[in-house]
Amino acid sequence: MNNQSEVRICVVGCGHWGKNLLRNFHQIGCLHGYFDQAPDRMESFGRQYPSARTYRSYEELLRDSEVEAVALATPAEQHAPMAIAALRAGKDVFVEKPMALTPESGQDVLDASLATRRLVMVGHLLLYHPAIEAIQQLLGSGELGRLEYIYSNRLSMGKIRSEENALWSFAPHDISVILRLVGHSPVQVSATGGAYLQPNIADVTVSDLLFNHGTRAHIFVSWLHPYKEQRLVVIGSKKMVVFEETRPTAKLLLYDNRIARNGDYFEAAQSQPTELSYGSEEPLRIECQHFADCVRTRQNPRTPAEEGVRVLEVLQACQRSLQLNGELVQMNARAFQQVVAI
Repeated sequence: MNNQSEVRICVVGCGHWGKNLLRNFHQIGCLHGYFDQAPDRMESFGRQYPSARTYRSYEELLRDSEVEAVALATPAEQHAPMAIAALRAGKDVFVEKPMALTPESGQDVLDASLATRRLVMVGHLLLYHPAIEAIQQLLGSGELGRLEYIYSNRLSMGKIRSEENALWSFAPHDISVILRLVGHSPVQVSATGGAYLQPNIADVTVSDLLFNHGTRAHIFVSWLHPYKEQRLVVIGSKKMVVFEETRPTAKLLLYDNRIARNGDYFEAAQSQPTELSYGSEEPLRIECQHFADCVRTRQNPRTPAEEGVRVLEVLQACQRSLQLNGELVQMNARAFQQVVAI
């Protein structure tokens, strides 16, 4: 356990995902307290974490001068107002994805962070995954060659939400990785999907992103799928890499497949993939530790509010296209600093 006892973090929202934040912040020695609106959860976690402080309300938690930071795992529509309230109360904020439900609300969080000089870190978990770090390093070293296209599948049966559709629930992870790998925002997007369980809440969406220099990305998300699949495929001009998190073994594979021209024809030269190793530490542990380190040292997080806003801009453009039955939506492509290693 790292000695982070001087960092006092409270988790707000202890449900499906918040309980994992509780566990990790407790294990690294940073869990000061927690709050959840469900009394049975409060009672259950009180037995599990007896040394952590409990609060009767979010307002009471924010008034506690001993609390340095809050980690928000509440419903998505509550993220922006709760984050802004915490910032104005002098707390640093870790907020799960999506940071807000519109880019404008995300910008409000960023503005509050700048005005209060407090940190905001967005929970784009995949950017803390050692396998994604390995892919970034392959791209940065030039081993993959020119980045040509990326596709990702994030599919499962449930958990079905009513406050957001599958695009907003699942795609932020993949969009954050794609933007990091490409290094700038797309120039245009399109998205199609279907709502089968609830009116106007898409259960399945397919989004296409076009970037400068012709790089493309494809994101397929669904919570109405017969089996779970989490797959990321990155195609370069020299090599290809596949990360399939739901496989029991050989999750990260490097392919040296090439296409060669033979007169008027193209021939594919295929080879057996090479399994790549990567760190085994739990990504959420890495993410929680990084937030604690940022609170303590005041360094800027790897997934700051600015990145949260960029992801929200792509989500909003995809949502607009979805509502227009797949019409192309233009975006203002902006380059940003590309982080090669985590």
